[in-house]
Amino acid sequence: MTHIKVIQHHHATDRLKDIYDGLVKKRGKLAEVHKIQSLNPESIVNHMDLYMTIMFGKSPIKRYQREMIAVVVSSGNRCSYCITHHGEALNHFWKDEEKIEILIKDFQAADISEIDKALCHYAHDLTINPGNGNFDQHCKNLKALGLEDRAILDCTLVVGYFNFVNRMVTGLGVELEVDGGKGYDYN
Repeated sequence: MTHIKVIQHHHATDRLKDIYDGLVKKRGKLAEVHKIQSLNPESIVNHMDLYMTIMFGKSPIKRYQREMIAVVVSSGNRCSYCITHHGEALNHFWKDEEKIEILIKDFQAADISEIDKALCHYAHDLTINPGNGNFDQHCKNLKALGLEDRAILDCTLVVGYFNFVNRMVTGLGVELEVDGGKGYDYN
């Protein structure tokens, strides 16, 4: 149960109703992570703009890699809501639930490429040890694997975004949708 008041879709009026209706039209349904922001409707719009830019915008980081990073960050923060949503999104690409379960438990044990493992290591350290990590070395390692600065920036944006959302979700008590969050478009 959420820790703050949430305005449900059927009670929404004016700008909030327009925003909710737009999300349902674009995404097929309304997520709990959006409804938790119902007391500040414009934050939903800005949140979605940021999400769409970071997760779906043009980037040298592939879509599956962004979802993989989201899962690693959310796992590090123990955010079951985002682990579930973005684990499902990652499975859209990987089609291997067992591999995703391994990624969630211990990304270092996952059967993934060297570059994916380096992205996960960077994401995990930036999440768990933001003030104590050796990020210069992480960036050097990523560059040695062929990633350019834009890719490292985009990876960092995904990490920062999910640390933000994980804290909003866990701090305000957002619960998983009744359907488990299934049915969104992940392309």
